[in-house]
Amino acid sequence: MNLLLAGAAAPFIGACSGRAEAREDFPFKLSEAQWRKRLTREEFRILREAGTERPYTSPLNKEKRAGIFACAGCGHHTFSSKTKYESGTGWPSFWKPLKGGVGTSTDYKIGYPRTEIHCANCGGHLGHVFNDGPKPTGKRYCMNGAALDFIPA
Repeated sequence: MNLLLAGAAAPFIGACSGRAEAREDFPFKLSEAQWRKRLTREEFRILREAGTERPYTSPLNKEKRAGIFACAGCGHHTFSSKTKYESGTGWPSFWKPLKGGVGTSTDYKIGYPRTEIHCANCGGHLGHVFNDGPKPTGKRYCMNGAALDFIPA
C-alpha cells in the first residue's frame, strides 16, 4: 500500500490493521508511551488506533470562525476553515485539505476499501474521504473532530 503525500508516493505500513502506528517515513515520531502521555484517551484511540468518534459529538462541527484545523497529535496544519462545510454526517467535513497537510492509504477495516486520511507529519488517523462532496472537488473529507485542533485566524 502507498501513502500519498502532496502527490508523491511513500511506503505505508499497517493500513489494514486499523492502527496508525508511528512509522519511520513520517517526520514527527514518538513511541507509543510518548503518544499515550501526549494525547487524551480519545485522541489516542482515534489518531493512533484509527478509531472513530460518535457522530455529532465534536464541538468542531459548529466551528464557523476563520482559521486552520491542525492535527491534534502534532499540530501540523491540515485544513483551512475556507473549505469546511456542513455535510449533515455529524463529523467536521471539508472539500479540500491544505497542500502537504494530509496523506492517504487504503483501509479495509470494514470489509471493503475506503480512502483513509492521515496527518502528513505524524501519520495520525484523521478520518476518510468520499466522492460525495460539493464542488469544486466533489470530495468529502469526513474528519474526526477529536483528531483536530482549531487555530483561529
